[in-house]
Parts: sequence; structure tokens; C-alpha cells
Amino acid sequence: MFDPQMELLSTILISTASELPVEGAAPEKWSEARRAMSGMRTQEPELSAIVEAGDAAALKAIVGEWTSGKRHLPEQDREVLKRAMKAFRKSLKVTRLDADSGIGGGPMSSGRHSDIVGITPPPRYPRAVWDELVRQGRLRDGRRGIYELPPE
Repeated sequence: MFDPQMELLSTILISTASELPVEGAAPEKWSEARRAMSGMRTQEPELSAIVEAGDAAALKAIVGEWTSGKRHLPEQDREVLKRAMKAFRKSLKVTRLDADSGIGGGPMSSGRHSDIVGITPPPRYPRAVWDELVRQGRLRDGRRGIYELPPE
């Protein structure tokens, strides 16, 4: 079931567009897309009309614009990405503070600082969210599920 607070609408629509046959209806894919769009009708009227009409060519065109960066992701997706980035930064900060507060690294000592540059992202967001942030350049993908902030 699609959770608009944690998942990206664009991921479902990209999946729908990629699995649509060249010819034919694929009603199960369109019904999944309609369920995901159910709460977004007023926010994304153009996208909602395309999904309701089952216009595969228009959906594929919008998906192409999303992946190329010519079109913004839906408002709901931008909010999810913003919340995920905030959660990532907070988690990284807490991890660094925890590492700094170990024995021998207190405020009255020589001022040892954490060497932590990346963390495993908060698990409440699916991997698609983190992959989108990497694609946008807002995060860097490390190894083994570790992500880090890009250099400033």
C-alpha cells in the first residue's frame, strides 16, 4: 500500500510507465497508479488527468522530463525528500555527537572531533527516496548502504 508520507509518488508512476505495454491497456498497472494518485488530485491536476485517462504516451513523456530534470517532481515527492534530508542530517549530527562524547574527547580535552562522514540513512524512508536524493546530488552514495553529504 502506498504511504504518501514516506514514499515517492514518482516512483510508482515511473514503475507504471516502464511496465506499460506499447499497445494495450494494462488495467492493473493503471489501477495501482490511480490508487497512488487518489489524494493528489487537487495538487497535481494535470498528472491526475493523465492517469485517469490512461494516457501512456503522456505519462511516459512526464517521466522522461522528471528523469532529465526538465520538470519538477510532484509537490508531495518534494516534501518527502525534504523531510528525508532533514532526518538524514539530524541522524548524522547525532551520530557525530555520540562519537565526540566518548572518553577522552570531552570539552576540556584536546578537542578530538569525529571522523564520521557517512551513515546508514534512517530506515523509515524506502531506498527509492535515498536513491532520488543521490540522483539529485544532495547525497553521495557510499559503499554498503552508507550515504554521506556531498562536499560543500
